[in-house]
Amino acid sequence: MAIYINASSRVLVQGMTGREGRKHTQRMVMSGTRVVGGVTPGKGGDSVTFEEDPVPVFGSMAEGVAATQADVSVVFVPPKYAKAAVMEAVEARIGLCVVITEGIPVRDTVEFQAAAAEAGTRIIGPNCPGLISPGKSNVGIIPAHISGPGRIGLVSKSGTLTYQMMYELRDHGFSTAVGIGGDPVVGLKHIDVLQAFEEDPDTDVIVMIGEIGGDAEERAADYIKANITKPVVGYVAGFTAPPGRTMGHAGAIITGSSGTARAKKEALEAAGVQVGETPSQTAQLARDAIAALRARNL
Repeated sequence: MAIYINASSRVLVQGMTGREGRKHTQRMVMSGTRVVGGVTPGKGGDSVTFEEDPVPVFGSMAEGVAATQADVSVVFVPPKYAKAAVMEAVEARIGLCVVITEGIPVRDTVEFQAAAAEAGTRIIGPNCPGLISPGKSNVGIIPAHISGPGRIGLVSKSGTLTYQMMYELRDHGFSTAVGIGGDPVVGLKHIDVLQAFEEDPDTDVIVMIGEIGGDAEERAADYIKANITKPVVGYVAGFTAPPGRTMGHAGAIITGSSGTARAKKEALEAAGVQVGETPSQTAQLARDAIAALRARNL
């Protein structure tokens, strides 16, 4: 099992003919993802060869979905064109749209998120690394070689920390790792992914990575306390961040006493989540949780 994507997922790459789109499509194909086409306005009828197989290019999402029955798209489109690309995916009734692009104006994101919600399209991102179910499918820019299949579910705001945590826990592996992005407005949130992992029979332990700014982690803590039965371990990036400064992500800004790493850690711990103060410490907490589950099931 996996959440959101699996070995049968059929992926269209929006912006596949561009430099970044081409590079990461190659990596996705090499890791087993079923890339069924690319979409670039004005280039319909072309093709790009990956691993000796030509992948068709369509001029629109509507054409691509009609021809391939794709159910996932991934967006490698410059910021000023990203809104139009996502709206096109939504209008084509794509089930999941993964928006890798960073620097999209918040107003644009709000507009396409609203359209997606009305149409029933899930959005991951923007400004995210995407998601991977190792051995099944990899949609985005997460390096496939850093970890393999396993029974840990990972949800993270940070791309870099997604990679680090996957590497730290490569001895156990992952059912799915989801990078939700760190912009002020994103599609799927911690709570959405936590619920999906709770319902996934092949995820035993959940790792949640948050960061300073906003209240998403506090809301996730409330949700965990009320709804999650599986062990959850956490990490909050930004313990040394000074108030009033954006740190890395556009959404990572502390205002007054709210949004601090310490406040988020306390909220999560009050909900029964074990929280590490470093990624390595968090990885060890995950190993301990797995060992405790195994001991209980002996």
